Amino acid sequence: MSSARSWRRTRRRSTRSSSPPRMPTRLLLLPPAPIGTDQGRSDPVGLDCAEFRSEYVSERDKRRQFISGFTGSAGLALITTKEALLWTDGRYFLQATNQLSDRWRLMRMGEDPPVEVWIADNLSAEAVIGIDSWCISVDSAQRYEQAFLKNNQTLFQLSSDLVDEVWKDRPPNDATPVIVHPVEFAGRSVAQKMKELREKLQHEKASGIIITALDEVAWLYNVRGNDVHYSPVVHSYAIVTLHGAFFYVDKRKVTTEVKNYMSESGIDIREYDMVQLDVSLLASGQLKGSAVNGSLHMEKDINVAEQSKIWIDSNSCCLALYSKLRPDQALMLQSPITLPKAVKNPMELTGLRKAHIRDGAAVVQYLAWLDNQMQENYGASGYFSEANGSQKKEHLEIKLTEVSVSDKLEAFRAEKEHFKGLSFPTISSVGPNAAIIHYSPEANTCAELDADKIYLCDSGAQYLDGTTDITRTVHFGKPSEHQKSCYTAVLKGHIALDAAVFPNGTTGHALDILARTPLWKSGLDYRHGTGHGIGSYLNVHEGPHLISFRPSARNVPLQASMTVTDEPGYYEDGNFGIRLENVLIVKEADTKFNFGEKGYLSFEHITWAPYQTKLINTALLTPAEIEWVNLYHSDCQKILESYLNVQEKEWLRKATEPITASS
Repeated sequence: MSSARSWRRTRRRSTRSSSPPRMPTRLLLLPPAPIGTDQGRSDPVGLDCAEFRSEYVSERDKRRQFISGFTGSAGLALITTKEALLWTDGRYFLQATNQLSDRWRLMRMGEDPPVEVWIADNLSAEAVIGIDSWCISVDSAQRYEQAFLKNNQTLFQLSSDLVDEVWKDRPPNDATPVIVHPVEFAGRSVAQKMKELREKLQHEKASGIIITALDEVAWLYNVRGNDVHYSPVVHSYAIVTLHGAFFYVDKRKVTTEVKNYMSESGIDIREYDMVQLDVSLLASGQLKGSAVNGSLHMEKDINVAEQSKIWIDSNSCCLALYSKLRPDQALMLQSPITLPKAVKNPMELTGLRKAHIRDGAAVVQYLAWLDNQMQENYGASGYFSEANGSQKKEHLEIKLTEVSVSDKLEAFRAEKEHFKGLSFPTISSVGPNAAIIHYSPEANTCAELDADKIYLCDSGAQYLDGTTDITRTVHFGKPSEHQKSCYTAVLKGHIALDAAVFPNGTTGHALDILARTPLWKSGLDYRHGTGHGIGSYLNVHEGPHLISFRPSARNVPLQASMTVTDEPGYYEDGNFGIRLENVLIVKEADTKFNFGEKGYLSFEHITWAPYQTKLINTALLTPAEIEWVNLYHSDCQKILESYLNVQEKEWLRKATEPITASS
């Protein structure tokens, strides 16, 4: 824990300890302003550290976007006195290239050196790297400082966020209310969750835990909010001890209902900016809380012993709070909330299935509507026909753009029960834009739909009973044979993963190859992971498990009742993109044998929307794959038809007609 001691020394040169905490933000970018030198150190720089709690952020927290113009959800920016650099992953290479000005240098993760290596190799010895300690995780800080030892460079905790100082028209902090999430959707009470959490604290001989991940706070306390776009979470922190529980939130957001609910649950509500002080009190054994249970009011002395451990997840806990603990006091393990949140309870699974049925109906309504519009206004051959030629009307009554059609999809979803909003910005992309993996269309600059180009739509919604994420790729004209073969390869990988049976203990890293093999056989691939977890009316991207080629996918085996997406793809820059995505539930497999007494697992798909059969080259499918498509389409029709009108039912019937090897 020597690193913690060095951070504590740098903090004494700042006034950060007396400053209120910043609201959670995905990233922090420090602009090219003088940070100052210390003891002869030179080359001060600003480091944009990835925020560790929320993929999507409120408008006031989009600091990296403000300073760089890059709008992707993943990225890290570094600004020195001489240049500005931005790191992002393969999903955003094209987007970053288009959005960054020539004043910025794009650094491609996986191809260029990581930020800490670049700093150590390119900045002078004893350079000072400034960070906002509220926006950097303990893991990241340790990794950076270890790399900086090479040239005696220093990670410096700043007294203020420099982006905020230059962002003169920064949006205000809205006080949206905290909402109690009913047990009928959550499936388990706060009391049940707290009991299990405290048992884990006792098992690890920890007297308390600091919870900083927004979705973990929301899940544990059964609350939701509207502080972050697309994710129904509340800007908040939590501390739970063996005898008390604390909820740190802007009290303007707390209604009488929430106040009573928290009191009955034995949870103290504290002002958001008290969390740093209370962590100090927790560390010294002086944190006290009052718990109310019914009519009984009790004052509980938490009485944390001097040698007691405080549990933090170093991947999500910010440096600002960690620095308040003694170096030997932090128990740095994966959060004990992460896995229970990922392994869904029966009520959550039921809700997810129902939400995906309603969502699938909305997608079918959308595709049927879009098919009709493309034929009427653009002279397209349509969803089913491959006839050559299209003739766009000279005077369109309705101009179809990437944004206008995605708005229509949202409207169909909004009609469904329990709809609360989108789960991420809809990726509505035509032609070359579909090759930008996480493309985000803007109303003023987006493309118009084109009957002669592929259209990829990746979308999802938040419902009270579940979160959805689905991708379908379609063509309303005549696709090329190359596009068909690429689509079919993606579909084959999609089916291979869906049909997998594997022993307990298998990780997503081992399964990732199943989705890629059909593409690899043609020398093709894609630059993103194959699957991620899905929240239960929470984050659309949820860990700790994933299906990916990345080493982190080796860390957590898949377990029964987890959710995970199945989304292989293929992208040709400047031409087209293809992706197919369903949400899967991991379930126990009924195998003839049980070698090694391990138990075996398989998947249940819960996403329902047809695959466009005219994009499938059936000659490339095996009989088993053809059978899979036909069974899926048969189930799709049966499950969704009760949500559709007569015309939509007929469209779905045609879209799900059986395919054959000769069709």
